[in-house]
Amino acid sequence: MNPKIFFTDLDGTLLNDHQEITAGNRAAISDALAAGHKIVIATGRPLASASIQAERLGLISEGCYAITYNGGLIYDSFHQKVLRGTSVPKELLAPIFAGAHAMDIHIHTYSDTHILSEYETPQLLEYSATTLLPWKIVSSIEQAGDFTPYKMLAISNHEKLLAFQQELQSRYSGILESFFSCDVLLEIVPSGISKGFAVKWMCNYLGIPLVNSVAAGDAQNDIPMLEAAHIGAVMANALPEIASHGNYVTTADNNHDGVAEIIRKFIL
Repeated sequence: MNPKIFFTDLDGTLLNDHQEITAGNRAAISDALAAGHKIVIATGRPLASASIQAERLGLISEGCYAITYNGGLIYDSFHQKVLRGTSVPKELLAPIFAGAHAMDIHIHTYSDTHILSEYETPQLLEYSATTLLPWKIVSSIEQAGDFTPYKMLAISNHEKLLAFQQELQSRYSGILESFFSCDVLLEIVPSGISKGFAVKWMCNYLGIPLVNSVAAGDAQNDIPMLEAAHIGAVMANALPEIASHGNYVTTADNNHDGVAEIIRKFIL
């Protein structure tokens, strides 16, 4: 049997609108793993949050992996081992935080265990509740202690974030990249890092031909993954502009076993 590999986004894809996995999705994943295929969570969430979700979803057995920080850190969920990590240059944190604050935009980064922010904001509290991660306020991000920043996340309305993204592109082209995971979340990662990069790296690492890869997603940060995989399955609930970046659109959405539809059609 030639194993296949399935990459799935969490929010809006594998998880329903209540942040739960449907019974149909759970059964399809179980069947895929039992058949010897690989399952990879691919998320913008930090490793600590993705690991909590993986455990809740039962995705910590042999053959389960996690792409976190939008590709910044790749993890073997069964062996609990970091396979690859690429971090943001730490000296860039302070000027980027200052630029965000000057535009009245919330921004944070992460330690291994906490969200790190210079201010307590409503956006921070909401994000913490969604990701199940605790937060810590630091007086200065450059004096926050010993940690490895794999990404920064800016949270505000879309217009402000677009202006901030343009500023980042003008100052840090070739060093950092930024993209939206939804209208109000701007992901900031090292140049070259994306879910698409991680798809190709994982296939090479596991010795699985790219032709045996399938990816599922619904948002802008999923586009590189959808384009990199042999089958890019776009969720029915995705933004309309995402559909052109895949080669299959599900009939069912994330609330009605859309991932199970993909697994049973292309993996099993």
